[in-house]
Amino acid sequence: MKYILSFVLLFFTVLTFSQTKLLSWNLENFGKSKSESELNFIANTIFEYDIVAIQEVVAGYGGAQAVAKLAMLLNEKGTKWDYSISDPTSSSSYKKERYAFLWKTSKIKLKGNTWLEKKYHLEIDREPYFATFEINKKAVTLVSFHAITKSRQPETEIKYFKFLPGEYPTLNLVFLGDFNSPQSHTVFTPLKKMGYSPILQNQKTTLKQQCKNNICLASEFDNMFYKTGSLEFTNSGLIPFYKNFNSLKEARRISDHIPIWFEFYVK
Repeated sequence: MKYILSFVLLFFTVLTFSQTKLLSWNLENFGKSKSESELNFIANTIFEYDIVAIQEVVAGYGGAQAVAKLAMLLNEKGTKWDYSISDPTSSSSYKKERYAFLWKTSKIKLKGNTWLEKKYHLEIDREPYFATFEINKKAVTLVSFHAITKSRQPETEIKYFKFLPGEYPTLNLVFLGDFNSPQSHTVFTPLKKMGYSPILQNQKTTLKQQCKNNICLASEFDNMFYKTGSLEFTNSGLIPFYKNFNSLKEARRISDHIPIWFEFYVK
């Protein structure tokens, strides 16, 4: 009996270690506008995850510095983190942003260089940011994206995503970020037909200006799309961080989006 228990314990230990916890968060205007206490709050919110993708990092002074500061705060929690920051996107100056990835070096290794997608930079205002990570000797390429606002029709950008698996046929792509569109939009149909599946369905991820009848979330904008043949879905969800604040006005100083997460292992 004790051998069976030992085997079961070993199995779950191996399974837990092989699982990766990926978090994505649009951290509105992430830069010098974030105070030390706000950066601490963000670090406390994300430190249990293995890889963190951040959208809406300020392109000018303060954005890269805030990411470096966040990595330092995460390192102070006893686990070594590394990070990568994109160049500014090629959109017009008032919409230029950066992206960032942070990851635990004990479980995750960055393979090669990160890059902004250049082929569709004229068609996509804030072209997506790619990074390939090695997890248990297998590779996953994360494609982080922040679409134009809903009023400007983000589907006119997202429609180019169907070409990316063909552009990178050897890469195991995961599309993630703030699409400013629900996963039910027909623009995602081509990806779904290729075997990509969203981690969330009918789940709102943006904050209202104020809660009404205990409803605090507004729009279904953030998601991740993974290839079901390449990754094994374990769990997914979101972090309702706003519940730690007295009002949505206070919470929105952190962001107007809530973080979403995906737990998986590579097949």
